[in-house]
Amino acid sequence: MFPTTIKGRGSLSNRNSRYEEHAREVFDDEWPQPADEDASRPATTVSMETARSIITRNDSPDIPFDRSINPYRGCEHGCIYCYARPSHAYLNHSPGLDFETRLYAKQNAAQLLRAELSRPSYRPRFISLGSNTDPYQPIERRLRITADILAVLEEFNHPVGITTKSASILRDADLLARMASKNLLRVFMSIGTLDRHIARTLEPRASTPGARMDAVRALSRAGIPTGVLLAPVIPALTDHDMEKIVFMAKEAGAIDAYYALLRLPHEVAGLFQEWLEAHHPLKAAHVMNLLRQMRGGKAYDADFSTRMRGMGVFADLLRQRFRKACTKAGLNERRIVLDTTQFRRPAALGDQLSLF
Repeated sequence: MFPTTIKGRGSLSNRNSRYEEHAREVFDDEWPQPADEDASRPATTVSMETARSIITRNDSPDIPFDRSINPYRGCEHGCIYCYARPSHAYLNHSPGLDFETRLYAKQNAAQLLRAELSRPSYRPRFISLGSNTDPYQPIERRLRITADILAVLEEFNHPVGITTKSASILRDADLLARMASKNLLRVFMSIGTLDRHIARTLEPRASTPGARMDAVRALSRAGIPTGVLLAPVIPALTDHDMEKIVFMAKEAGAIDAYYALLRLPHEVAGLFQEWLEAHHPLKAAHVMNLLRQMRGGKAYDADFSTRMRGMGVFADLLRQRFRKACTKAGLNERRIVLDTTQFRRPAALGDQLSLF
């Protein structure tokens, strides 16, 4: 018995997290079940939390930044492949439906960031906004926590990069353009497929692929250096769009592009296979077999040297295809390095002003 799909949600179930002592398994006992409207259309709840820190640091050798900010925990976009899903287990929630319906907003994010940047010992380095969950997911339209964070970064002239799947980033286009004019900001739009039918179930509450490409065009016209992140590349399901996305990105004004192979850490593997069986049953076995070929026989391998691109013949083919497409399109010809030398701490009320 496979779980039924839920309109507007990526997960089909609330699978147990790896930390729970007891497991729940759905089975059909052939007894009629009463209709449960709440179960068929689970609502989104948002809890305001007071965070203790706001800048997350990492030392992963395959990530080109060591600092990031995530205004929200959980993500309403509901991308079934999201590698951040397992983090919801730390909150005693399921990485399944809970991840996309039980959200947490860091209401004091801007205040914490201001305090961190104001410390005399702080030294500016590139910060990635949205490395885990999307900073422009639907609740940002109402809460505007990401906008408040960007306002603080602009005040301090601090460099930042934004990664998103949402065209609603254009609401902050004026602020982004001001920062970009000082070489303090760049944007990556994540587009993994051009197929609206696949995207509707794969990443149900993210902007459509077309709207995201239009956002790339609008951001580029506003003078904001914008790139495209082809992620995740799913073999035998979305990889056929690779070249077309690259060429469309170039036409829209993107300056560079990168890609990342589908990652299935911890509970994500089971959730993704469940999704495959429901939405693409005839391709499910083929997709998983190709993934295992690129992961040393496993659904996922966390080795830093291969987790982003995989290994083996098919992985090599993806690398060659992507490199040739970018060369032909004229992407990745120059590297954007944001400026850290303009960083300044605004004078606070009561501070002694400098003589010079």
